[in-house]
Amino acid sequence: MPEWTVDADEAGLRLDKYLAAPDRAGSRPKAAMALERGKVFVNDREMTLADAAARVAAGDLVRLWADRPGSAKRRSSLGAEHDLPIVYEDDTVIVLNKPAGLLAVPLPLQRRNDARSVFEDLKIYLSRRGRRRPFVVHRIDRDTSGLVLFAKSEPAQLTLKEQFKRHLPERVYQAVVYGAPSPASGTWRDHLVWDLKALIQKETSPRDPRGKEAITHYRVLQPLAGASLIEVKLVTGKRNQIRIQARLRGHTLVGEVRYIYGPDELRPIAFPRQALHAHRLTFTHPADGREMAFELPLPEDMADLVARLTARPSRERSPR
Repeated sequence: MPEWTVDADEAGLRLDKYLAAPDRAGSRPKAAMALERGKVFVNDREMTLADAAARVAAGDLVRLWADRPGSAKRRSSLGAEHDLPIVYEDDTVIVLNKPAGLLAVPLPLQRRNDARSVFEDLKIYLSRRGRRRPFVVHRIDRDTSGLVLFAKSEPAQLTLKEQFKRHLPERVYQAVVYGAPSPASGTWRDHLVWDLKALIQKETSPRDPRGKEAITHYRVLQPLAGASLIEVKLVTGKRNQIRIQARLRGHTLVGEVRYIYGPDELRPIAFPRQALHAHRLTFTHPADGREMAFELPLPEDMADLVARLTARPSRERSPR
């Protein structure tokens, strides 16, 4: 991932003009396209087309994630079948290994852009085999990697969604967070409410009728320099649950850009997405009642992050 540190001579330039330099994006239109497709990060914050006029400051770290998954324009058809990251498939269900950067399902119409989703790729894949469209069972965030489950029929979808509603499937994630959670294992319990304007979860009172209880079990897997690799197991499954619950305890996910409070929050570890991976998924097969279990190791980018923080002397500071 190419990166540049803004020097004093270029401080104050618009971000799109800074990116337009020949040794960066190459032109203002190309810079705008990179911003629109989520390829640009400044000090590890993802920038959008709305940030094109933002002024860069001396010392800013600008990154261009040129090959970010899902950042290309939507393809009209799949190429080779290995483009679809299938972990398991039968006549009833299909389990995918969603790369970071791809949506699990398309955005609502009012927010839709050209970003790819594994749902749309799966729809093409199934249609080529004379099958109906896939049916969504659950989803994970765009910049979260790992296991996601789809059904191939509506009855299977309903059965699986009922399992999720009753919190029966096991959903285990691995994450890199700032600091060292104490104690080293335990349970996070909060009441959360979804802010429809800001599109984030917020903590609320247990007496708030809009609030929903969020419960997560966690344990520290490995202390790191300024951070920890942790395992988190969802009991409930609220949107962005792990990200907000970790932040509420002062252990923001490394690479987090949404659940941070204030622009000056210290985030000294460079990583271009929230360091969160859907590691393990179990469920009961809707057709024959078999117990299904799948695990995926950390993807390459998170494994590299853990290796980097393992080798680095413990000089990192935790966020304020």
